[in-house]
Amino acid sequence: MRVLFLGINYWPEETGIAPFNTGRCEFLASHGHHVTMLTGFPYYPQWRKPSTYRGRLFAREERNGVRVQRSYLYVPRTVTSVRRIMHEASFVASSCVRSFGLHRPDVLVTVSPPLALALSSVLLSRAWKVPFLFHVPDLQPDAAADLGMLREGRLLRALYAIERMAYSSAALVSTLTDSMRERILGKGIPDEKVVLLPDWADPTLFEVPFSGGESFRRRHALEGKFLVVHAGNMGVKQGLGVVLDAARRLRERPDIAFLLVGDGAARASLEQRASGLPNVRMLPLQPRDVFHDMLAAADVCLVTQQRSVADIVFPSKVITLLAAGRPVLASVNPGSEVSRAVVAARAGLSLPAEDPDALAAAVGTLADDRAQLAVMARAGREFARSTWERRRVLDDMESRLGEIIERRPVRRIVPAAARPVASAEPTAQP
Repeated sequence: MRVLFLGINYWPEETGIAPFNTGRCEFLASHGHHVTMLTGFPYYPQWRKPSTYRGRLFAREERNGVRVQRSYLYVPRTVTSVRRIMHEASFVASSCVRSFGLHRPDVLVTVSPPLALALSSVLLSRAWKVPFLFHVPDLQPDAAADLGMLREGRLLRALYAIERMAYSSAALVSTLTDSMRERILGKGIPDEKVVLLPDWADPTLFEVPFSGGESFRRRHALEGKFLVVHAGNMGVKQGLGVVLDAARRLRERPDIAFLLVGDGAARASLEQRASGLPNVRMLPLQPRDVFHDMLAAADVCLVTQQRSVADIVFPSKVITLLAAGRPVLASVNPGSEVSRAVVAARAGLSLPAEDPDALAAAVGTLADDRAQLAVMARAGREFARSTWERRRVLDDMESRLGEIIERRPVRRIVPAAARPVASAEPTAQP
């Protein structure tokens, strides 16, 4: 089959949605399908384009059997709500123009965010008379509302209108977790139209040793420290201020060190707040081999979210950390999918979101109980192996795409008006 993927993030970006967009495309290409990825120029999570891509409107590449078509996007130096809208709108517009120079596929796969890519998808689906799968790893309008990034008004209503159109026009809607699926169903979408296509664990993570990382520790003078690591995007949803506040409460424990690794819109402000905290280090994104060495060195890893984040996202770092055998402290909403996964896996502790006292106390307790850490590490890895096995997830995606091609034309179902819904009740399955 001929598949066109439409999404703003792709290789060489190493965090967020990009590795999974890349993995899906390359898996299908390796199975003999003709795959094209229409994407933007790389920028995430640093919010900077590499010098090799600056000043270009379009680019054409090929990697591992995938034809990669890149189109222009505006990347702001400082990320605000308005500039993020401009950023996403620039890609939606340029990619729509670029798409009409491409060959007609058998099926279109659109990855949201940006939600407004639904506009391009509906237009292309109708022009080409092909079905599209709308994949939703982030419930963008709900996230904007829940996090206070957008107030009630015309813009938020417009986003919900686009969301309704996307769900009604798509042949199939997919998302990451049961609770995210429940929220989509709560918007009036038929049960049979919404499926799970979760992210997966990188198979190499299962080879990370349960202990080690001596070279990483030596390189950063961390020998003998109980190492607490947060790695990944540093944005609004992560609420990373709780980590610095917890570190401040543990200044009298010279055996404990906090390490924040990554980049993102909030990094500059976090660096300012961390000034004067001798037990906090900050590092940029690390190459894959160094990243694995860092994971082996970590005694415990952190997943943090603002308390308003519940069932609107599921960060892939949870999968990464459990597969790598790292005990997890999750400072999150107790009704979130992250909390349910960590508890179900017995891979760590779920703590109240934005509570530095609870986080500091948990770090201190685990620093004094290494035996408990070993149990958590092994339980988490086994859970990841049974839940997020890569081949099973990608085989399911391939089958779903084949099914929607076979059953076209698609009968369109208009859902009820979107409205805020309550978080789903906790379940044992992440």
